[in-house]
Amino acid sequence: MPKPDPKRGPLQGPDAPGAAASSSRRVPLPFSSMKESQDDPEAPERVRRILENPSYVRADQDIHFLERSELRPSRLAFDYLKAELILREHGIQSTIVLFGGTRIVEPAAARRRLERSREAVERQPDSAVARREARVAERVVAKSRYYDIAREFGRLVSRECPVENGRRCAVVTGGGPGIMEAGNRGADDVGAKSVGLNITLPLEQYPNPYITPELCFQFRYFAMRKLHFMKRARAMIAFPGGYGTLDELFDTLTLVQTRKIRPVPVVLVGREFWTRAFDAEFLAEEGVIDPEDTGLFAFAETAEEIWSHILAWYRERGLDPFARIPE
Repeated sequence: MPKPDPKRGPLQGPDAPGAAASSSRRVPLPFSSMKESQDDPEAPERVRRILENPSYVRADQDIHFLERSELRPSRLAFDYLKAELILREHGIQSTIVLFGGTRIVEPAAARRRLERSREAVERQPDSAVARREARVAERVVAKSRYYDIAREFGRLVSRECPVENGRRCAVVTGGGPGIMEAGNRGADDVGAKSVGLNITLPLEQYPNPYITPELCFQFRYFAMRKLHFMKRARAMIAFPGGYGTLDELFDTLTLVQTRKIRPVPVVLVGREFWTRAFDAEFLAEEGVIDPEDTGLFAFAETAEEIWSHILAWYRERGLDPFARIPE
């Protein structure tokens, strides 16, 4: 082994013991400092302009670059991967998807809205708008019972789903208010995790407060959000709702009809509402769907009926509703 030369001082270079193991250097590298101004008075200003130019921002930290249309494929991948990896980390292997109207709020809130609308009618008895809003508020109060049903279903699923290796069948919603809030709230009532899949919109919005914080996601693309709704789904439950609910319902029915996914039970809660909003028998009579397609869903009125139908659907097919689905 080489020995130190007293005239040269400590060993340098590869012969120096532990030189590469240190996290810092004794002698800085040349690029560790800016060119000295005494050699070029303009050098510091030139370097400043380079450092402040957008081109110098690292690609994965450059928001403006990531917003370019050419980066859409990468954004789609990010949209998918973030939720996918976190769901895996939390062991979420199966889900029950729950949808319903954002305007169907809990009974107390619905009654407060009805009281305000009736007061508006008293102040403006000739206003057609005020009278209509009062009629709508009355209908929302009548439907607010579905909030309680969705909340009870969230509790029921979270209590009854078997736990295997610490994995629970989680309720997943669109993360918004109304019926979706009720589903997440039911899971929270019994201390269970639940998932919320929000979507970025031009209008300001907030996630409902009952989603498990580490399982609340915000998607840029509807396509990736829809993918995550169905990827782990063991059932799709649709409460009365508007365009968003209809969109997810028809997406699911189309996927099941075409066998693009493995069939799952689809339950429509509230026969009176759904037979008016969606007349499958009419579609079959008109010849635009097959008669067998009218059997892709069932109706239920209570949380217990929903859960019983899901279990019976799997039992009749000899399947385990919570077995891991192959990728």
